[in-house]
Amino acid sequence: MKLLGLTSMERTRYLIKFYYIGSDKYFGSQRQSDFETIETQITRSLFETNYIKDIKTAGFEVASRTDKFVSARGACFSFLSEKKPILMEINSALPRDIGLWASSEVTKDFSSRFNAIYRHYKYIFPLPENKREKYNLKLMKKASKVFEGRHNFLNFSKREKEDITTVRDMLLADCSKEGDYLVFNFTSQAFLRQQIRRMVAKILDVGNGILAFDELIKMFNSEEFISYQPADPKGLILWDIYYGDKINFTIDTKSHERMMRYFSTEFTKYSLKQKLFAILQRDNIG
Repeated sequence: MKLLGLTSMERTRYLIKFYYIGSDKYFGSQRQSDFETIETQITRSLFETNYIKDIKTAGFEVASRTDKFVSARGACFSFLSEKKPILMEINSALPRDIGLWASSEVTKDFSSRFNAIYRHYKYIFPLPENKREKYNLKLMKKASKVFEGRHNFLNFSKREKEDITTVRDMLLADCSKEGDYLVFNFTSQAFLRQQIRRMVAKILDVGNGILAFDELIKMFNSEEFISYQPADPKGLILWDIYYGDKINFTIDTKSHERMMRYFSTEFTKYSLKQKLFAILQRDNIG
């Protein structure tokens, strides 16, 4: 099509992999009109670097939504653009705690949300220094395996107003100990809101003797809703989203280096703070 002597350029859909660190700065990942979110930052950067002119016509779609304080290493979004993405150009318009690091061309009808084969989440739990021995790892591994397979996860999710099914297929659920931390891994095609944090909360309850293993099994009875607090969102990480062998992501070297430098800097900063407060706790004044 020609307009005023100019030929309109063909648009291509791109699938992008990105990271972000959940904090007080962002009210979760999903775009909201009155709050700053991860998605708001991403779309703003695409506007500023002239990759999109309108969110709706660009077909912008995020693969997964996360709550406030939840982080991601391998989150994904897709959009239509006439320009082939230069990730470092887009990253230049983003704060350091958000970054794009890999991309792939996909078909125009591709859905970053619905074409996902499975999503992989990790949950990191710091073992309390004075209670580490109270957590029975063998029992928590056993409790984790209960969640694998097809189940009604009503009692392991936040009750929503929408009429949605709470049946999900859990491909993997496991628990391991790495130093002074417990690391949980969960993979499924889709998760319910707060599902992982609520599963972790109950696995921990089994591990420290608060909840009997048989009582955990009874919670799968969807007719008996039980209210309780989910685990802290700060420990949850959207680790990766898998789309199958037909989607080949190209890692952008400079963008990946930017990500790893940021992680290294933050690790050093918080390691120092952790050591500082550990030493301060030993000072028994008086």
